[in-house]
Amino acid sequence: MITSHEEQIEISLSWWGNDQRNEYTIEAVKQFEELHPEIKVKCNYSEWSGYQARSDVQMISGTEADVMQINYAWLEQYSPDGEGFYDIQTLSEYIDLSNFTEDELNYGIQNGFLNAIPIALNTQSVYINKTLYDAYGLEIPRTWDDFFKAAQAMQGKVYPVAMTSKSSWFFITAYAEQVSGRKFMTMDGELNFTPKEIQIMLDFYCRLIEEQVMPQVEYFERLAPEDGVYAGIVAWLSDGSSYCDRAVKNGYKYVVADYPVTGTAQIGDGWYTKPATMYAISRNTDHPEEAAMLLDFLLNSTQMAELQRIEKGIPLSNAAQNYLSEHDQLSGMQYMAFEKMNEHIDHLEVVSPYFENEELISEFRAASNAVLYAKIDTETQAKVLHKTFQEILANEKS
Repeated sequence: MITSHEEQIEISLSWWGNDQRNEYTIEAVKQFEELHPEIKVKCNYSEWSGYQARSDVQMISGTEADVMQINYAWLEQYSPDGEGFYDIQTLSEYIDLSNFTEDELNYGIQNGFLNAIPIALNTQSVYINKTLYDAYGLEIPRTWDDFFKAAQAMQGKVYPVAMTSKSSWFFITAYAEQVSGRKFMTMDGELNFTPKEIQIMLDFYCRLIEEQVMPQVEYFERLAPEDGVYAGIVAWLSDGSSYCDRAVKNGYKYVVADYPVTGTAQIGDGWYTKPATMYAISRNTDHPEEAAMLLDFLLNSTQMAELQRIEKGIPLSNAAQNYLSEHDQLSGMQYMAFEKMNEHIDHLEVVSPYFENEELISEFRAASNAVLYAKIDTETQAKVLHKTFQEILANEKS
């Protein structure tokens, strides 16, 4: 390892995010360089769509950054055999992996190689405006039926819950998995639902819309929670604060509800977790030890914990989490959702990297609208959708 400032080497770091993330990450890099004057870090960053497009080119050409923020799905996309990224396990002398449990590190394992380390975990969470539910004499929903009972009480004046298209995909699939007892797909992206289970999804979504439990996903308005138009939100754990904080400032009290159930299902059945985001090291790096030192700083240092706090989710690193706890930084909606996830973690499963395929979600939305507007029966639509889903998944893996 280089120890002389005169022999300074350069490594690169890439990430995506907003201005806030860019600012604190750049500051963290400056602090890392002060601790290690023999290392110069070149920063590459952009918003998500540009980052993804650029990364596709870089991964193919082998010009990616030494240390990079990656999406969970990229493990399967770029490293199906485990050799698309550096094996971080071989760098354990420079990265304190003891800050993570075996289960947490397993999220980054591909074919036995530790390709990436999760920064935080994510899951879809149910945020309820308790003020509005109390106003209608309603308990916090615990079952799927509770949402329909809430809609009857609210009589179209307020929606009991609302969500984006992607969140609805998780929400509706969880219901169908509980009702059918089957998983939507296998971990390696094989469709496990038959047309019958897909019909359950279509029927359920259309009922949610027709009985005014939620607005159509196309009409979801991000700022509506603060105005009391929605009495609940289904969103990523990592987005809890961004959806609810402004509503809280307007006098509403929000709580995190249990994952809804039906029949004999246990709380959490049909719901999934995934890394909110991850760090990986390039397999092409010329400086693996220095890259590992930077990665350890980003994950485990008190300096980064102070700067990042919970902007990327509740950190999994014990060192970072302990620091935030000691400094009263673990609070708010996001932390409440994190505690709810941990409470039921034994029933939450790891999502397949193929589950969030945008074509699957888009085709389901189109089929649902065909039922709602063209009055095509769900049985017919489910058969067509089943075939379409199979084709999409086959194309993604080809």
